[in-house]
Formats: sequence, C-alpha cells, structure tokens
Amino acid sequence: MKKKTAMLAAIAAVAAILLLFLLLKGKGDKEIHFNTAQAQEEVVEATVTATGYVQPVDKVEVGTQVSGVIEKIFVDYNSQVKRGQLLAEIDKSTLTEQVTQAKASLTSAESDLKYAEQNYARAKQLYDAKAATEASYEEAINRLAQAETSLARAQANLHQAQVSLSYAEIYSPIDGVILDRSVEQGQTVAASFNTPTLFTIANDLKKMQVEANVDEADIGRVRARQHVRFTVDAYGDDTFEGSVSQIRLQPTVTNNVVTYTVIVEAPNPEEKLYPGMTASITIVTQAERGITVPAEALYFIPPPEIFVHLKMKAQAPAQMPSFTERFVWLQAADSLICRKIKTGLSDGVSVIVTEGLTLGEAVVLSASTGKSVTPEMPSSNPFMPGPPRRR
Repeated sequence: MKKKTAMLAAIAAVAAILLLFLLLKGKGDKEIHFNTAQAQEEVVEATVTATGYVQPVDKVEVGTQVSGVIEKIFVDYNSQVKRGQLLAEIDKSTLTEQVTQAKASLTSAESDLKYAEQNYARAKQLYDAKAATEASYEEAINRLAQAETSLARAQANLHQAQVSLSYAEIYSPIDGVILDRSVEQGQTVAASFNTPTLFTIANDLKKMQVEANVDEADIGRVRARQHVRFTVDAYGDDTFEGSVSQIRLQPTVTNNVVTYTVIVEAPNPEEKLYPGMTASITIVTQAERGITVPAEALYFIPPPEIFVHLKMKAQAPAQMPSFTERFVWLQAADSLICRKIKTGLSDGVSVIVTEGLTLGEAVVLSASTGKSVTPEMPSSNPFMPGPPRRR
C-alpha cells in the first residue's frame, strides 16, 4: 500500500514537472532593449529655408526711342555681344527725310539772319546820320533778334532729327548674352508712350543671384554675408554655394502671407545655372561645433517597469529642466544613471551639450521590454498532406 502511494506521488510530481515544462516551453524571460547613441563631435546649424529664382546679376532691356519698321536684325537668342555692337536697324527713310527738312529750315534761317544783319547795318547807319527814324531802327533790331532765334531753333531741330536718325541703329549697351529677342524683322514698333523692349541682355552668366522669398517669421534671423546652400531641380545631386548680399525692405503680400526678398550671390563658373531656375535655399543663420547627442535623448523618461526589472529604485530629476539645463539617461552595467547637462544650439535633430557629457558616452534614446522567444518546431496542419510513406 505504501509502495502504491509513493508510486502515485512520484507520478504526480513527474506530471506536475511536465506540465510546468510545457507551460514554459517556447517562452522566455522578459528582456529590456535599450536604443542608445554615443556623444559625437559635430557641427550643428540653425537654418532658414526658402524658395526663389535664379537671375543674372546685371540684366539690361534694350529698347528704341523711335517708331518704325524693323529692317534688319543682326543677333539671335544666346548670341554673345560686345558693348557697342550693332543689334538691329529700324527703317531710316522717314527719319532721313526729317533730317533733310531740318537742314532746309536751317539754310532758310541762315539766309534770314544774313538779311536781318544787313538790314540792321543800313538802319543803324541811317539812324546815326539822323536820316532814319528811331522806330525803323528799333524794327531792324527786332528783326535781327528774331532771325537769330529762328537760326537757333533750326539748328536745334536739325540736331534732334540727326539724333532720331541715330536711334534707328540699336547698339548693345553692355557685354553679355542675348536672353530674349522680342521682335522680328519687318515688325513695326511704336515708341509713342512706352519704350518697347527689343532685346534682353545678361551681362555675365558666370555671376548669378537667387531672388528668394523669405517668410516674415524668419527674416529677423537673416543677415548679410550669411552662408547659403541651394539646389535646383535640373541638378538634384549638386549643391550650390552662395552668400546673402542684400535684404530688401519692400514686403510682398500674397494671400495675407508677408515675405521679403533676399538676394543671394551665386557664383556660376561652370554656367550650370540658367536664368529662371527654381532654387530651394538654406540660409545658415548660426553654426556651432561641439559634443552633440540626438535631441530625442532629452525627452526619454524610463518607464517604471525598467526600474523593476533592473531592481532599481525609481529615479526622477531633482528639479524641472530649464531652457539650457536638461537631463539625459546613461546606461551602466546593470543600471541607469540620470545625468544633468547643459545644452547649446539645436537643429531639431541634434543638440550641442556644453556641460555634463564627454565624447563617446552613450545616452539612452528609448527602451522597450520584450520576451525572448525560443524557436519551436511548427505544429503539423491536419489539413495539409503528410510526407509520403517509405516502402
């Protein structure tokens, strides 16, 4: 009887052990996974982003001051021109006729002046000999003055006609390249009210600028000579460099959004940049080098189960963090250490640590508790066919 009872107790113990083994099979203890990052020495930048358009530094619109028909055009798009080079000619027939008429008027005025001078000389001689009245003498003086005035007017009219004739030839005012040609040969241009634009010339495409629109919320951080990086869609893998040269005070309001135009010097030695390209610019308003950690380390707070697992007493910072004094957690052998630090410049991704950390120390970014699962053999599916039997 005693043997039977002992045997039953042994069987029950073995069954309990097997049941416990089956319950624990495939399951492991909870583990803690820490995501850490080492403190590194890097440069942190505060930036302002904006968009703008690439434009030549010097651009001149060439027009005409006289009306007429475009008779000849000597340049085309992208033509390289020199200062003083002839670009186009306007029909000169009407202007030449005006010069001829002005010359005829000048000849007539010179003849009238000569006659008035002779008449004045005779009247003066007679008046001095008391053979002429004072009225006739004064009339001679008046006619001489009128003749002199008519001559001066005729000379001015001739000069004006000659200048207008010279305007029929359109010359380049600068060295550069033709960006735009707005007229065709045979086209009539009228310069009665507004000066029509015939050509647009860029001075030097190796010196470009970006006209960027910066939001009013960011313009207060922008200063002249700040470093600028920008990209254009045509060269997605290239980054171009420049600097702020001017901040224009005239605002632009579009749909209640106020922006200011910032001019960025953009050297273009390889002439990759074309006028009108859209540029995405980044203005570096501040840059500092120092020991940095990811910004998310400043916001990590260990959950209570971490302290339970590590058999530590729950810790909390002794005081609330200030703007420059923050707290980070460092992973030790079997514990976590709360460290007070002082921070500097941040770009939202990384932050400079001015005090409290040394290069190479690892800070905790996040922690999670999980279970280490022991791999098991997959159970058989009763609906799947089994392996073929061996004969």
